[in-house]
Amino acid sequence: MHVLPCLTASFSAVLFSVSLFSRSAYTLGVGAAGARRTSRVQGFLRPFVGSPKPSFQFRGNSPFLTRTLASVSAPPPVEEKPKEKMAVEKFRKDYKKPEWDVESIDLKFDLREQGTIVETEMILKKSAAYGGGPLVFDGEDLKLLTLEVDGKAIPISTMTISDDSLTIPAEFLPSGTDSFSVKTMVEISPEKNEQLSGLYKSGGIFCTQCEAEGFRRITYFFDRPDVMTKYSVYLSADKKAYPILLSNGNKIEDGDVPDDTSRHYAKYVDPFKKPAYLFALVAGDLGSITDEFVTSSGKTVKLALFSEHENIGKLQWAMESLKKAMKWDEDTFGLEYDLDIFNVVAVKDFNMGAMENKSLNVFNTACLLASTQTSSDADFERVEGVVAHEYFHNWTGNRVTCQDWFQLTLKEGLTVYRDSIFSADMGSAAVKRIEDVKILRRAQFAEDAGPMAHPIRPESYIAMDNFYTATVYIKGCEVVRMYRTLLGVPGFRKGMDLYFQRHDGQAVACDDFRAAMADANGVDLSQFERWYLNAGTPTVEVVSVQHDAGKGTLTLKLKQSQPDTPSQPGSSKLPLLIPVKIGVLSKASGKEVVAEQVLKFTEAEQEFVIEGVGSDPVVPSILRDFSAPVKLKFEQSDEDLAFLMAHDVDAFVKFEAGQKILTKEVLRLAESVSKDPNAPLSLSASVESAVKTILKAALDPKVDKSLTTYTLRVPDLPTLAMEVDVVDPDALKAAADFVRDSIATKCTDDLTNIVKTISAALKGKKHEICVEDVGARRLRGLCLAFLACRKDADTIGMCKELLDKAECMSDRMAAMGALSCSGGPEWDAALESFYTFAAGDPLVTDKWFALQASADLPDTLERVERLMEHKDFTMKNPNRLRNVVSVLGQNLPHFHNKNGKGYDIVKKCVEEVDKFNPQMAARLANLFSQWKRYGPERQTMMKARLQALADGGSLSKDTLEIVTKSLK
Repeated sequence: MHVLPCLTASFSAVLFSVSLFSRSAYTLGVGAAGARRTSRVQGFLRPFVGSPKPSFQFRGNSPFLTRTLASVSAPPPVEEKPKEKMAVEKFRKDYKKPEWDVESIDLKFDLREQGTIVETEMILKKSAAYGGGPLVFDGEDLKLLTLEVDGKAIPISTMTISDDSLTIPAEFLPSGTDSFSVKTMVEISPEKNEQLSGLYKSGGIFCTQCEAEGFRRITYFFDRPDVMTKYSVYLSADKKAYPILLSNGNKIEDGDVPDDTSRHYAKYVDPFKKPAYLFALVAGDLGSITDEFVTSSGKTVKLALFSEHENIGKLQWAMESLKKAMKWDEDTFGLEYDLDIFNVVAVKDFNMGAMENKSLNVFNTACLLASTQTSSDADFERVEGVVAHEYFHNWTGNRVTCQDWFQLTLKEGLTVYRDSIFSADMGSAAVKRIEDVKILRRAQFAEDAGPMAHPIRPESYIAMDNFYTATVYIKGCEVVRMYRTLLGVPGFRKGMDLYFQRHDGQAVACDDFRAAMADANGVDLSQFERWYLNAGTPTVEVVSVQHDAGKGTLTLKLKQSQPDTPSQPGSSKLPLLIPVKIGVLSKASGKEVVAEQVLKFTEAEQEFVIEGVGSDPVVPSILRDFSAPVKLKFEQSDEDLAFLMAHDVDAFVKFEAGQKILTKEVLRLAESVSKDPNAPLSLSASVESAVKTILKAALDPKVDKSLTTYTLRVPDLPTLAMEVDVVDPDALKAAADFVRDSIATKCTDDLTNIVKTISAALKGKKHEICVEDVGARRLRGLCLAFLACRKDADTIGMCKELLDKAECMSDRMAAMGALSCSGGPEWDAALESFYTFAAGDPLVTDKWFALQASADLPDTLERVERLMEHKDFTMKNPNRLRNVVSVLGQNLPHFHNKNGKGYDIVKKCVEEVDKFNPQMAARLANLFSQWKRYGPERQTMMKARLQALADGGSLSKDTLEIVTKSLK
């Protein structure tokens, strides 16, 4: 599953549009907690109790039952336990194997506008772990109509039905046999399901989201990932309203429902065992595009991408991305697709980015639809990456899944890594690596520094949906990357091959993956387990660097440390195995003097001697390719940083050197502002020189313009906030603004020349998503944003010209972003023009909302309040909610405005959204989780909002877990 994290618009290329971290997946009752569903009676059963058994008849081949002549008295109401006040915490150490195996499951859905009937028949078999006792199924918001065990009707009044389970006492289970059938009929109300978990309606489309625990909202079952079985599915629905009927596996039959030609049906069979979280169905009036892919073994796979009819023209890029991903997975890992069809559906209302259901992926429209006029370059890149991510799950997640949800990073960290190297191969590997690290530092490092810090394999949780996190996904990806860094590309492939050879068709643990990597390469990776055990971001300190010119050696002394995190003092954490990739450059020639190598840093303090570096002065290049997810503490002079920026062969170190120069400058100025807001500021000569050097080379055809853009961009405030102990957003903003203003003033001619040169080169050229053109548009946008700091007529004119003549959404967004710096009538006119251009397109309208919520203007908070009253705003659409409230939460100077209005806006949203969508509410509540890192005044205000939420007494377990842990 791909998750859309709560990041600002500038990070829309991630997992997560403007939003996170994706899952490929990050749920509770609809309406009043525990409310009973009203029974639908049109031709369907009401609950029956005891004998005599009512008589039934089939409607032709339809498996759905109709009530006939028998008159049955209404049963007494089923008593339900009241909702528990205290949520239950689950622990990894308590894992037990399932007591029941499910040999098969047969699902039958009668999809209706008001209420849906679900019939389930499963064949159960006692497992080796069975210890006697009752049969307990998971289930939420289900109305049980009938129950049979081995063909015998069971009085519902004798069952124990709670808000989250159905218990069948042992006396009703067959004796003398280890295998028997259980049949249930339940009624659910997808049309009322606003949680967007289980079966629900998005517009006029029936769709599902079952990860992590949504299947229990469809029928009674063992809703845990280690219960895997083969599914057959029968769907019936109104033919006109729902002409498309889809589910997992291969379609084996379809046609009209006998005796009711207004309805039709489809039957699907999935030959592969899967857990319940991978179940999916879609029914609706959808358009599609189709294609075929021929696998390496010669099998033809039919591909189909579905959307609402008006969006069919935005599906082609996703289709091309899917075919590239299928070919890449065969070439890179030898993994071939295993079914005859592969379907993907886009829906507007979706909590996540996308979901990897076997052969039927369901996507947030923001992660599947793309067109030149409505999608930026970042949107195209995101679609390509998320399509690949969900497809790659077919093996890393579906064929081999996780034994419990504590092992989530087994499938998500691994699959994020796979989609990362795929995207690197499709575009610029250097740029992709930098983008990944930027997101890691911005999202995951912040998570590691807060009350929700947890290992990539958590030890406990209350609401599993809260652990679809940057740590599990992004840090998990970095842990997988370290395997490949340590073992090499061939060694990593050997480990992957052994992993699939051992575990295909199984639900396994992170330890099984580590064992496969170790055994395939004959190495001991026992120390590497600590990456799965420890929370927090490690620090690697370069204690000393000594060059012995006589011996031609360079001696590095490194020290590693780990911070205190909830329930884990730093002093209790044992040293990690950290791969530190290094190079050494001659200061005279700028050339490498020894081959790049990987240091295996395994002790708290360790010395490494690098031989053959010669007698001339050298500069070490440390943590190349960001070889481990750590903070590097290394005091380097601006001279050495400028040298690395100019000469290093490692793109990440070049980028990092430039960013360190800018970060040091912003932090120096911020400290000055904190002491005296009126103190005069000046830009360091070394910073000015470094920026001018980069700009002079920016138009060189050999230079990657995206890399130049990222190197020049002043670090954003959330990233800068991770560099200080106490965050003062006002001081950081003032310092960052001053640096940008100074660059704009001192480099006006160079910036203007770049904008005009790139505009001339792109004029009239067909829009392409290629490294060169994306880089050119990206660099022009940055230079225009620098110039906009001057708020002069010439720059505003360039922005308006780019907006008026925009040939793609990237041009339009670059112009809008630059104009937002000026505010005033030009900005308002641009917003009106952009809204008119959107013409009701939801994804373009999302951008219109996000542009305003992310703007740095005096009236931003008031604008956000007005946006939330706008006719196009709704809290019930996750994309719209993210593009306003989550974006505001990442707009630090305004969210943290000392008037407290930003905090009030978010608190109010948490309270309202938690009533119908706990997953989204919990993510919004998480915006307060860093409150202890701010000054006393802001701490007091944020803590008060958290306490008020906690004291309200009606929070879901998802939101309550975030709030209570944040308050500790």
